Amino acid sequence: MRDYLRKLFLDPPRRDNDIRSLVHLREDGQVNGFMGVLPMRFTYRGETLRSAIGGSFMVDGHEGDPYAGARLLRAFQSGPQDLSLTETANDVSTAMWRKLCGTILTGYSLEWLRILRPAGFMAAIAADAFAPAALARPLARPLDALLRRRGAPPQWTHVADGEFAQRALISEEADTAETMSLIRTFASTFALRPEWSESELERMVIEAQRKANYGTMVRRKVLARGGKPVGFFIYYGNRGGIGRVIQILSVPGHEGSVLDTMLDDATQRGLVALRGRGQPALVNAMLGRRFAFVHASSSIVYAKDKALLEPFVAGQAFFNGFAGESWSRLLGDRFD
Repeated sequence: MRDYLRKLFLDPPRRDNDIRSLVHLREDGQVNGFMGVLPMRFTYRGETLRSAIGGSFMVDGHEGDPYAGARLLRAFQSGPQDLSLTETANDVSTAMWRKLCGTILTGYSLEWLRILRPAGFMAAIAADAFAPAALARPLARPLDALLRRRGAPPQWTHVADGEFAQRALISEEADTAETMSLIRTFASTFALRPEWSESELERMVIEAQRKANYGTMVRRKVLARGGKPVGFFIYYGNRGGIGRVIQILSVPGHEGSVLDTMLDDATQRGLVALRGRGQPALVNAMLGRRFAFVHASSSIVYAKDKALLEPFVAGQAFFNGFAGESWSRLLGDRFD
């Protein structure tokens, strides 16, 4: 983990010598705070914007130096970048961002959950809280099978046999090169989007393959009837577990079909639920598809030029996932 932190925060993709990670020093010179910063360039209306993504944010001995975190955050926002961003702010950090005039992005901050097999979902939750409860997982399968076969209309808590298959499109595995191409293609539909170098995006896509705590990676492109790609998704999960989605992209107007294809894929693989982070266009398509929403952490932006807030507020910014921190191994991987 030490080696990875050094590579991620001291030698990040497309290193910017003016945008760096920060430390906070006590009066005796000892480090008691840290903010990991990732530089990223965005493009908006033909202009390149420098941005900084604030990731890992921590203070040791907060009670003895209660303003250390605020100083770190203020120093971060005062950097040379046009945009200061985060997608993992907890309640304490969110309160600090508010006081320093950060804009909370509601549509980007919602965590969503789609239950596929209710009995299996409850067994998975119980197993996470108490390991021996995993012994109950085989008992959940016949109960879920009974719920799927019953004649009543499906409820939000479960799916009927073939529910998604009738609306799903064809999907195929995507390799690293295809993944990079698809991300660029679908990101281009957003008014504000990252401006990745080839090596930067390749490094991110490769690192995103390693998330052992989430399960096996599933990375697929979604094809229209004529074979043209109209969507793309990456999630991680194992049979009987809750899958974690880090990116869903779509041609405008095909969000619902891409969601149905992903849910059908997860159902066929035996996952009991999927969860992930919302984007405004996806949230609209999720309405009516029995998704549940909760706020777990905040996506926030601070812009020195307030006009740059417009695409974020309007949901026209590609932010979260590969345009954020979720691709890194710090979220979901193990370091042995």
